[in-house]
Amino acid sequence: MEHIKKLIVCLDQSPMTETLVKFASYIAFTHQTKKIYFINVIRNLNVPKEILEEFPNLLESMIAERKNQMEKAVKKHFVPQADVSISFLVKEGQLAKKVLKLAHEKSADMIMIGRKVSIPGTGVASQRLARRASCSLMIVPEGAKPKIKKLLVPSDFSDYSREAMNAAVTLLTATGKKGEIICQNVFTVPSGYHFTGKSYEEFTQIMQSHAENNFKKFIKKIDTKNIAIKTIYTKDDDDDPVEDILKSAKENEVDAVVIGVKGRTAATALFIGSMAERLIQLNDTYPMLVSRPKGKNAGILEYILEI
Repeated sequence: MEHIKKLIVCLDQSPMTETLVKFASYIAFTHQTKKIYFINVIRNLNVPKEILEEFPNLLESMIAERKNQMEKAVKKHFVPQADVSISFLVKEGQLAKKVLKLAHEKSADMIMIGRKVSIPGTGVASQRLARRASCSLMIVPEGAKPKIKKLLVPSDFSDYSREAMNAAVTLLTATGKKGEIICQNVFTVPSGYHFTGKSYEEFTQIMQSHAENNFKKFIKKIDTKNIAIKTIYTKDDDDDPVEDILKSAKENEVDAVVIGVKGRTAATALFIGSMAERLIQLNDTYPMLVSRPKGKNAGILEYILEI
């Protein structure tokens, strides 16, 4: 992940706005962000023709009111930074579609969206953005505190896991403070292990040793910037690695989770990986960075039209 010079923040009229603005302020400060687009997407601005004829300035006034509300929230919760240029946009239509189009047009480095817990909301937009965005996506749970010091990176040592680890290193080094990355590998013992003549415990150790060797090869290809890397190897007993990941996040009191996604082109964008999908669905506690190399979803505009 590159440094976050251009950031898009999705706001609405809910209390989620305060959390997102504070988090955006933190990211902008640590990454020397140059441009932030605060966007509010109104699902439907349809007003009967007769009403518009009677009140010709109604739509313009509605949009102006939304912008004014965003400006007030940013003024209240965003720490002023001299080098940051801020724009306020109000669009009509489907949230994911409008945000993806904006990210493509502005060549954004990151999209930030809220994850509602007690506030009504479906979370569908987060899933769509994770699948189709041409840049990284930060999902911020309701009430999350803007802090990045200890990160959890689930890893299977693949190329997209490497991208996630690089993104975690970038996030931590940008803060200018010492931090820690916890790299977790969740493995399973194959059902046919007994055909090898080994006991369950013996084969568990074989699987973990294999994972440990893979980690050594994996980490050699990453510039960790001298950040402390702690490794956790977790045996999955119930075919649900996401529960293991969330348990580790809680036990280690991490500040955020960083995951990589499989989609690298428009053709594969819809398949970000079942674990990533489920993690996005279930995680309502930890800020989560869905890391994707900027601009890798080639031809994404064709997919935007299909949302």
